[in-house]
Amino acid sequence: MDADSTSRANASIAATRAQLHPCCQTDGSRRMNPLDVVLDPIAAPGVIAAKLWVRGGSGADPKGQRGVHQLLGALLTRGCGPYDHLALADLVEGCGAGLRCDTHEDGLLISLKCADRDAERLLDLLGWMLIDPHLDSSQVTLERDLSLQALQRQREDPFHLAFDGWRHMAYGSGPYGHDPLGLSEDLNQLGRQQLISLIDGLTAQSPVLALAGTLPEDLEQRLGVMESFQRWPNQPPQQERKSESSKIPTENIQIESNICLQPEPTSQVVMMLGQPTLAHGHEDDLALRLLNCHLGLGMSSLLFRRLREQHGVAYDVGTHHPVRKCAAPFVLHASTSEDKAKHTLQLLLDSWWELSQQAISEEDIELARAKFHGQLAHGAQTTGQRAERRAQLRGLGLPGNYDQHSLETIKNLDGSALQKAAQRHLRMPLLSLCGPETSLQILAKDWQQQVVQSS
Repeated sequence: MDADSTSRANASIAATRAQLHPCCQTDGSRRMNPLDVVLDPIAAPGVIAAKLWVRGGSGADPKGQRGVHQLLGALLTRGCGPYDHLALADLVEGCGAGLRCDTHEDGLLISLKCADRDAERLLDLLGWMLIDPHLDSSQVTLERDLSLQALQRQREDPFHLAFDGWRHMAYGSGPYGHDPLGLSEDLNQLGRQQLISLIDGLTAQSPVLALAGTLPEDLEQRLGVMESFQRWPNQPPQQERKSESSKIPTENIQIESNICLQPEPTSQVVMMLGQPTLAHGHEDDLALRLLNCHLGLGMSSLLFRRLREQHGVAYDVGTHHPVRKCAAPFVLHASTSEDKAKHTLQLLLDSWWELSQQAISEEDIELARAKFHGQLAHGAQTTGQRAERRAQLRGLGLPGNYDQHSLETIKNLDGSALQKAAQRHLRMPLLSLCGPETSLQILAKDWQQQVVQSS
């Protein structure tokens, strides 16, 4: 046995081996200290989907180490516990299963999908990935190089450049101020030592394990006797670190500039117009989500009809309003040609200000409600989607019936309620542009005039 393997074995033996004692929670989940287990048994042809949500994500990247959680997440599937990276791949692929880890702004999401007959063999891997990831130096170098290559590809995409500029204006050096992949200058400095310092935090903040599909009745007891979960540190959950963007009200975020220009020798102009808004679960969040459906969801949306069908000025148009633990971005985006860029920007601005200046018709609200309902239904078609949403809600501290409650709540949101929400939370748009320098300078002058007129 080599030195690294011996060290890992000693660390595992030294860890607390207290037996896990699951108990019922009010929302039907189970707690295996400090692991939350959420079960969603549904009729599926012998398939189980598991989603393990680990709080933190790229929003918890330390200063000077932006990208460290993405690098850690990529390495969790490259060897853990008794399996090196080859043995782990052989086990998963030999069962015809799928195993991956994705890094988001608010957490790491480990995904496993397998046949129910292989569940006990493969679920044990999830525990090993958190308590004993190998983090072999050769694999660290490989994943770091892959991340750097991905960042280089992003720098060649005008859409990514425009959004990076907007994100930096909106969040600065805060938790959401950089891509989960990180920054090249920081990634180049990261090695195994920086990753090791994060290992204890993987189990310290009550990770959430959501399982959906054909679930045995005694699944939680089976988890409790799996070797990796028996070795799970029996420590009290730590208080989750509050990020800066969760402490500062949106209206108090200080923006040094309201426009970002990224000159690129392209034949198109990409525009990002929006601002940071609310956390998922805020009392006004549903109103903004209906506005998002009204503006950018589908070919019947306002932006599609206005920019593409009525005026024919945009190649691509849409909105970006993801689920976030803190102040989520609410962004309108469009790509257009140089000669139509000025008209496109004006139409985006008109669409933005209309939200707070006039109430949406009941007909448009009903369409937005239908789209919102369809989004929820579309996102719960597979066992994997159901498990991921369960894990996400639990990780954000929201009840398991949050979506059902939301469907009832939006019935009472009328045009006046949506207008008031826009007046409260969509008052300070930031603009990011990427394209030919001459066009950007012209657009910047128009933008400043618009800002003066609206202030």
